[in-house]
Amino acid sequence: MSSDCIFCKIVAGEIPSETLFETDTVQVIRDINPHAPVHFLVIPKKHIATIDDLDENCDRDLIADMMFAGQETARRLGTHMDGYKLLFNVQSGGGQMVFHIHLHVLGGWQGEKPTVSFK
Repeated sequence: MSSDCIFCKIVAGEIPSETLFETDTVQVIRDINPHAPVHFLVIPKKHIATIDDLDENCDRDLIADMMFAGQETARRLGTHMDGYKLLFNVQSGGGQMVFHIHLHVLGGWQGEKPTVSFK
């Protein structure tokens, strides 16, 4: 845990959030600044600053857990019916604003053309 990381504080229960799904390794929360009708974040409980900091040998299962948590939450919300996007922003140049890896899951357009801009 990083003491100045907002996602670490959310996982620790120090900052309130709307938890949609949770496992031993990840927590899924609604995004407070949504870019789609449905927008939630899959946050690992382990602090890893960026995708570039992943350890190929140690973090494979964590990334799989994140993907499956996103899939399960999309199913629970019904977002899987019309489709959804999975997105990692990596480093500042890739749009990353919080340096604790997290998976954006966006959907709910219901026939509308999805438009997403993170700038």
